Amino acid sequence: MRRNKWPLITMLLSIAVAILAGCGAQEPSWTAFEGAANQKAFPVPKEANKTERASQSSEIDYVRYALPSIKESDEIPDPYLQEIAAWGWKEETSQSSGSQKVFQKDGQIVHLSVHDGFFTVLVPRDKKPTVKVKTIETTE
Repeated sequence: MRRNKWPLITMLLSIAVAILAGCGAQEPSWTAFEGAANQKAFPVPKEANKTERASQSSEIDYVRYALPSIKESDEIPDPYLQEIAAWGWKEETSQSSGSQKVFQKDGQIVHLSVHDGFFTVLVPRDKKPTVKVKTIETTE
């Protein structure tokens, strides 16, 4: 009876290793996109998971997306940049650098910032004056 336990234990361990290996981080396919939570007209990979959103600030609205295989030291993948351009966004190269890019479309601005294991989509809010200025006419 003891001799029959080892094949069973070996088989169970093999199954456990196969399951764990299948759950590991994979490289994104960069083929399926959806609109960002804070700017529906800006694409994010469907494989990315929204982990945080801060929209209480009066100046910015940002969303953080987890994507384990993305690295700050790497360039933003070309398929992603091509998809952003296909959605009509143009990079503002004078404001972009390395893993932080700024895009513009129809007067809207989006900042894309890549970090190790996640990226953020930041949308600055328009600052509109809250006080109307009256002009005073004087007669001389």
